[in-house]
Parts: sequence; structure tokens; C-alpha cells
Amino acid sequence: MTVALMWEARAVPGQGEALLAWARAQELAARPLRRETLRAPQDRVLVITWWDAELDADLPELPEPAAELVTRTVHRWRFESVDGT
Repeated sequence: MTVALMWEARAVPGQGEALLAWARAQELAARPLRRETLRAPQDRVLVITWWDAELDADLPELPEPAAELVTRTVHRWRFESVDGT
């Protein structure tokens, strides 16, 4: 089964590039099948990692960034792939 972990944070105004750099520099304890980092308006940063694992598996996730970088706690979601190639 393929599981996707999504990590999304919103930077303090003007700190979008710093949050993006921070997220890109984070190492995980294991290597995912794929990792993608995206950004969006309002200084949002999204990291998606794909894993060959069960939905409830213990998988490494990005931590919370320093409080001075973000406007709120990180949002995290876990999805199971139902259609894929």
C-alpha cells in the first residue's frame, strides 16, 4: 500500500522563504519513495512524502518549525492511495 503524509505550515508574514528553506533542509530518519515540497500564496509551505507502508505505520514526519517562523501549528494529514500508477 502507498501512504502519503502531508505537512503544511503557514509562515509569519515575510518569512515564507525562511520557512521554505527550513522545510527543505529537514532530514527524515528514513527515505520515502518520493518527497515533494511546494509553496502557495500567503507564505504556505507543503511537504508531501510517499511511503510503501500501511496507513497506521510509524513513519518519520517533519517536526514543528520554530515558533517565530509560523503563524500556527503545523497541519498534518495521512492519506492512503486508492488510484495510482
